[in-house]
Amino acid sequence: MEGGQGAGASGGASSPTTSVRPGTGGSYKRKRSGIEFESSPGSGGEENEEEAERRRQPGVKRACNECRQQKLRCDVVQDPFTVCSRCNRLKLECKIESNFKRVGKRSKHAEMEKQIERLRRNLHRAQAQGFIVEDEEEIESPLANGSYSRNNQSFMGSEEAVSSLLHLKQGGAYQLPRIVHEIENVGLTEVAINDLFTDFWLCYHPYLPFLNPHQSPDQYHQQHPLLFWAIIAVAARRYTADPGLLTSVSGPLSRLLWQTVGEVPNNHYVVKALCLICTWPLPTSTTSTDPTHILCGVMMKTATGIGLHRPNHTQDFSRVSVDLNREQLHDRVTTWAVCNIVAQSVGTGYGQPASTLYDWTLAIRPGEDGPFTLSTELEARLQIERFCDKVSKEMYSNASDPRGVAGDELRAMLTRVYKREFSELRVSILSRADLSPVVQLHLKAAGLHLRLSAFFDSSSTPGYLSDLMGLWLATVDFLDYVLELDAPSADAPRGSILRYATNYILQMIDAACFTLLKLLGSFFSASIDFDRGRLLFHRTIQVIRSMSIINNDLPWRLAELMVQMWNGARVEQRSQQQMNNNGNGHEPRAIVDDSLQLKVRCRMSMSLMFDSIWRWREEFQAQGRGNLEAAMKNPTNPDSAAESSASSTHMDSTLMPPSHQLQNQLLNAAGSVTPGSHGLPSGMMGGVGYGESNYEVFDPLNWMLDGLVDFPYSYAAVQGLEQNGMG
Repeated sequence: MEGGQGAGASGGASSPTTSVRPGTGGSYKRKRSGIEFESSPGSGGEENEEEAERRRQPGVKRACNECRQQKLRCDVVQDPFTVCSRCNRLKLECKIESNFKRVGKRSKHAEMEKQIERLRRNLHRAQAQGFIVEDEEEIESPLANGSYSRNNQSFMGSEEAVSSLLHLKQGGAYQLPRIVHEIENVGLTEVAINDLFTDFWLCYHPYLPFLNPHQSPDQYHQQHPLLFWAIIAVAARRYTADPGLLTSVSGPLSRLLWQTVGEVPNNHYVVKALCLICTWPLPTSTTSTDPTHILCGVMMKTATGIGLHRPNHTQDFSRVSVDLNREQLHDRVTTWAVCNIVAQSVGTGYGQPASTLYDWTLAIRPGEDGPFTLSTELEARLQIERFCDKVSKEMYSNASDPRGVAGDELRAMLTRVYKREFSELRVSILSRADLSPVVQLHLKAAGLHLRLSAFFDSSSTPGYLSDLMGLWLATVDFLDYVLELDAPSADAPRGSILRYATNYILQMIDAACFTLLKLLGSFFSASIDFDRGRLLFHRTIQVIRSMSIINNDLPWRLAELMVQMWNGARVEQRSQQQMNNNGNGHEPRAIVDDSLQLKVRCRMSMSLMFDSIWRWREEFQAQGRGNLEAAMKNPTNPDSAAESSASSTHMDSTLMPPSHQLQNQLLNAAGSVTPGSHGLPSGMMGGVGYGESNYEVFDPLNWMLDGLVDFPYSYAAVQGLEQNGMG
């Protein structure tokens, strides 16, 4: 049928453009043009060739499938059926099918090249993760590259990969586990996806219950890939089957996120994905690169841009007519409510103005049952966040003050008003049945948000001590409930529900812990139960560490920093001295001063945390750079109240030097700590002083630590390198 170079004699292996008839020795040259020859998937001239063959050899009616695919001469006999000589020689299945179509070699080769390249990348990642390849030849073998990297352990382990390579070397056949969904070089099988979605519904969904658990993962992927991979990323935070999955998926998801945002998203499934990403942000190594506050604004602008705030008039925001049924309308109302819940929690937790919009769509309608009615859980959460919005706007958005803070008298009056309103809100919410502990947790966090304004008062403010006592009680109430939720229970089969808490809850726990640190080290310690506060502080440190996602991430380092601040300030010794000086054996009498007032006052209720670290940084900056290794090579280990403060850390308080000497020791050669140790790493001071030039507007929690703390992994590493597995 066409000339070539010995294809038939070589077992059917032919050139992409030429082949040889059996027995012709390559003397027969094809006459057709190259265009006809390369037609795919079928060749337009095959019928003419077969007709010519039938005229030349009446006994041959039609070529078999294998010979037709290779465009070779075939001597198959149909009646009685006799296999052709080529199939007989090569042990091929010789059959004739009337509907057989040739597969184009170019497209087939292109697909094979893509597969080879993908499998080669998988093999290289597998080698980087410690998988064993016995021969270098395996690297060039397409199937041998099927050994998956560690970030794909969810469908193949190291032993399985090695046994597969051995199986292939012995001539066996092996079919790779089928990847259902893939983002860049990270692929997941159906089993892994189902496991991750199950974890999401059980552990994370209760904190933000607005997605439909009855939808399949494929449906979420069809709605929008960003939503699907956002769910995967949230579930991967504690995915024990593949601890490195979150690290691997962070980079591809970030690129997909910004690509989607850059394309001006126009559906509410993207808004849902942004809600999840803002609630459980991807891990970053420096807070100056944390885009959560910006993404929150994108989320709200996208939502209003597509008319989620006017769900029954969506056509006003669309070029085409939109007719929503009851279920679709309710879905959009729920998404809009969650947008405001997330936006408010981001604003509160980051100490920034919240870009919320509480209007008619989210108005409370008692007794109404329709598409605008939210679930009991979301309605309670929305009420709590609206209360937080009132507190933030009235107390920290004063147009006549350059820092936005309300005056002392106005703030004292607002505190009394909102204290009464909070009591009514608590009664209203707790009277409802079937509310999860998550709602109560956010309710207590709102109470703390209100009371943190006490740090803005001066000692001459009317009711100053009363406000401080209210702050102490709100802090203790919140942290007691946090510790209650942290305890194992039958209702939490996957461990403490706090392990899966949102970034906002972590920020409020940090604020409560800093509150304890500040109150217990001040004149006010004589008016409260110091032992209870000390125990609460150390136990909260353990909770913060347990909420860490990646080794040495910001929660872990903040906990370590607070313990070192506790030691450096010698809180217990100062408190005891305060008791002795004030009480003289009688009822302790507080000597009120202004030591609790804040320098940083522009971050609303979160100003306390920023102020505390600024003070620590300013004080220690004056002492120069020092050696952290002795005190921080291993993490401190706060203990229970049953033991003395000396045993609460690795440093015996009776042997500790005075505060200024400890400062020198802690900050004397920051660069010597090995990256990856659990202590604070190199660059503790970073050469940055206390000044306005270092203030960054959109930096979130701990932005002061940028340049102050060098992390053992970079932002690029968090985006895709498989270093520092999940904690």
